[in-house]
Amino acid sequence: MSTSPTAAATLDAAALCELIDSGRAPRVLDVRTAAEFETAHIPGSYNVPLDMLKEHRAELRNHLDEDVVLVCRSGARATQAEQALAQTGLPNLKVLDGGILAWQAANAPVNQGKARWDLERQVRLVAGSIVLVSVLVSVAVPGAKWVAGFIGAGLTFAAVTNTCAMGMLLGKLPYNRGASCDLDSIVGQLRDGTPTASRS
Repeated sequence: MSTSPTAAATLDAAALCELIDSGRAPRVLDVRTAAEFETAHIPGSYNVPLDMLKEHRAELRNHLDEDVVLVCRSGARATQAEQALAQTGLPNLKVLDGGILAWQAANAPVNQGKARWDLERQVRLVAGSIVLVSVLVSVAVPGAKWVAGFIGAGLTFAAVTNTCAMGMLLGKLPYNRGASCDLDSIVGQLRDGTPTASRS
């Protein structure tokens, strides 16, 4: 019988606020895309997109020797980030329960910037558009219905594994990237203790 991975330790918005207000703020890593981060983020947080974190976790680990709280939109990507960093032996990892949505619902401080669509909404748009077009095209080309089936299978797999290949691909588009979204900038910010500045 296989065992499932240990559930990530979580921290709610009120507890994180209390830590920040008391001067015992953990290192807050926001693993959303740069565009999502630009729209709204926790003051003092660092933007380390999930794909970059996974690819460079060993190097990033060298700059994360204290308590770390991982943030995304709702908690799914932050949980993946926690699993990746845990593999490097990094202790004291927590996931913000409910993500930035819960943080905003708690009326906690937020740095606001230019509004962008979050990655999950982009996935719904692209997947829904492909399914709709393939169903319409299948009226003339019956085989096109299998494209819709393929997308449905992909979404089912994404739900079961809590990963999303389409989201990872969309995260690499220029729309979702930012100027400070490169490894050297991120490592420099972590090393110097200067979080990603709010961009408006």
